[in-house]
Amino acid sequence: MSILEITTVLLLLASIFSIINLRLLKLPQTIGLMILAICLSVIVLLSGLIFPDFLSTVTSLTKSFDFSVLLIDVMLPFLLFAGAISVNVHDLLKDKLTILFLASFGVVFSTFAVGTGVHWLIQQPMFGLNDLGLTYVDCLLFGALIAPTDPIAVLSIVKKMNLSSLTETRIAGESLFNDGIGVVIFLTLLKVKSLGVENVTPEFVTTLFATEVFGGVLLGSIAGFLGLKVVKYIENEHVELEVLITLSLVLFVSVIAYKFHFSGPLAVVMMGLFLNRNIDTDKVEHGVQQAMGEYVYKFWHLLDETLNAILFILIGLEIIPIFQNFNLSFLVVSVITIILVVVSRGIGVTIPISILSLKKKFEKNTSLIITWGGLRGGLSIALALNLPDQIGDGKELILFLTYMVVLFTILFQGLTLEKIAK
Repeated sequence: MSILEITTVLLLLASIFSIINLRLLKLPQTIGLMILAICLSVIVLLSGLIFPDFLSTVTSLTKSFDFSVLLIDVMLPFLLFAGAISVNVHDLLKDKLTILFLASFGVVFSTFAVGTGVHWLIQQPMFGLNDLGLTYVDCLLFGALIAPTDPIAVLSIVKKMNLSSLTETRIAGESLFNDGIGVVIFLTLLKVKSLGVENVTPEFVTTLFATEVFGGVLLGSIAGFLGLKVVKYIENEHVELEVLITLSLVLFVSVIAYKFHFSGPLAVVMMGLFLNRNIDTDKVEHGVQQAMGEYVYKFWHLLDETLNAILFILIGLEIIPIFQNFNLSFLVVSVITIILVVVSRGIGVTIPISILSLKKKFEKNTSLIITWGGLRGGLSIALALNLPDQIGDGKELILFLTYMVVLFTILFQGLTLEKIAK
């Protein structure tokens, strides 16, 4: 199929599934689309029992579709920018150290806790998985790709929960930044894997990590500052030009970040905060002056919803090749891994909140809400698909574990998050 045909099918499915969810399921958009996409995958798998050629055609099409490149290089920058321009930047700036501490500590802790736990699990003879050849670095790569929460999934649900502005901002900000930090850790470990642990020094890792983080933040800040000056110069009179400017800036920042090995996600988030809808550019006495016209924010909301719908349909379709090679040992290990992921997320959030609560005020059970709100999504799957083939047969296990964690967090945690918050 051509790109035009694939795009047409995805947009048609997104429209049909959105209508079904709106009128029948009446679930949050993210969860409803995920359920319908899984149902579609199950129907395709069952149809394969009767029409094997149909299943092989769908499977080959899914495998040939480079989901990781589409999400990381194309969809992710737009989705992160759309999230960053909508978050309450005033509350975020007041609480920036809290959010950064939560995001960085949580991701680093979860990476090593989950990676170590999974490495121990597969070494146990009872599961029969120790012949897959997964090294400790491979398991840390899994820990890094599953540690960051999906800001798209988190923000779409949190906005409907009637939380206080401060708590909502903390959850949204933590999700946006742990996303960028998680990608940086993953890419750093991927470099260690490609060069060989014996050829990598602590200085090299530190330099690589610092370049990604600080380079991304600096690039995004410069682009955001210049972009803000340009849209102020236009004075919200030509909204179509503001849309064009923001689109070009998101792509420009992503390309420059890739060329210089900076963190693209962090750069796009930083730029989005500069062009935030809550920026008081002129210090207006009555109300808040938005950086751009309302039409621009509505455009980005529309783009966010459209890409979000396509994303979760793609996640459902990507499941088909994985579940064709079902393995009972994989299922048992995935259940233990899900518990490990949730517990490590809880510890990684509770420790910094306990330290910060000595000086800052947190609502009761904030750590529980942030823990249970740690939904994983398309980014984790894209990173898993992006793993090098040198991992060997173990890549299949990592993909299976990733899908199971994503399904559990979006469906089970997503459906129960509002009740837990209440």
